[in-house]
Amino acid sequence: METRARYALIGLFTLGVVLAAFAFAYWLRSAGGFGERAVYRVRFESPVTGLQPGSTVLFNGIPAGVVTELELDRNDPRQVMATIALDQGTPVRADTRVGVEAQGLMGAPSLTLEGGTAASPPLSSGDGTAILVADLAATQDLSQAAREALQRFDRLMAETAEPLRDTISNLSTFSGALARNSDRLDGILEALERLGGGGPAKAPAPTYDLTAPREFPPHDKTMGGQLVIPEPTALVLFDTQKILIRPRAGESVALDAQWSDSLPKLLQAKIIQSFENADYVQTVARPIDGLAADYQLVIDIRSFQVSLTPEPRAEVEFTAKILGGDGRIVGARILQEGVPVRATDAAAAAVGLDEAFGKAATELVLWVSTLI
Repeated sequence: METRARYALIGLFTLGVVLAAFAFAYWLRSAGGFGERAVYRVRFESPVTGLQPGSTVLFNGIPAGVVTELELDRNDPRQVMATIALDQGTPVRADTRVGVEAQGLMGAPSLTLEGGTAASPPLSSGDGTAILVADLAATQDLSQAAREALQRFDRLMAETAEPLRDTISNLSTFSGALARNSDRLDGILEALERLGGGGPAKAPAPTYDLTAPREFPPHDKTMGGQLVIPEPTALVLFDTQKILIRPRAGESVALDAQWSDSLPKLLQAKIIQSFENADYVQTVARPIDGLAADYQLVIDIRSFQVSLTPEPRAEVEFTAKILGGDGRIVGARILQEGVPVRATDAAAAAVGLDEAFGKAATELVLWVSTLI
């Protein structure tokens, strides 16, 4: 009995192995990659460098089969025929495009299938006689493409070598000029920075004022009438707050200092104040709407600066005209005063011009009082 039982177990084991072998074969045929596939032939009109049996076939980037065979066309040595096996259901159509694509920088080439329109009829595999035709550019050798690109680049460099050499030479000349003029460049940048409101704040220029004379000869009585003094006229050169010096004839330079107001307005105010200090005229004022003036003193500034030649000297010169109420000129005179200046800085120039103005203003008040 024991011998019979042992034989039964051996038989059952053998039957199980046979069934497992059949199941494995069925799996390989259906799910394991050895199922029935659609076979197509692909015709290439140029070399297929790197493509070989076993290469992957991609359809729109998805693995769909393998290359099973490569052979030369005996009738046309320029053509290569490839046989591919694709998974059943792969939507190959008559206008599906064929190409060869390298997978990565060092990867083996794969045969690629792309698209096809929905209106195009499906390409039946049949008995393997269905043929897809690859584009001429589809199998272009990558190394050949690189060589052609390098050749085009080399031609481009040869054509632009001379202009490029000239450009580099000009850049070298320009950088050398910048190096030689770095100090000036720094000055220009600082000036631009100040112009844009940047950089350290510049100290305000010192401001100076003129002094109206107070000492006048005594008088018996104040003269009646009203005297109006309009704002003096002047050239644009003197219509400014800047204190001017004249290094040489025909040239004037502004010092880094200024008067308390523009020169015509300042002279008008100080001349009126001088008449008020002298108390020779009953009323003296600026022109006012509705004011009926008996006399009008018109002044034109001719010079108000420090001349450096032949020696530093503060020079003040202006003309004065007295107009009556009817517009007639009662009198006219040129008043000119000058005093030596010890230095040519702004403070010394302001002191000298103030002294010269004081003398001219005193003479003006005395002259006007004798006429009116």
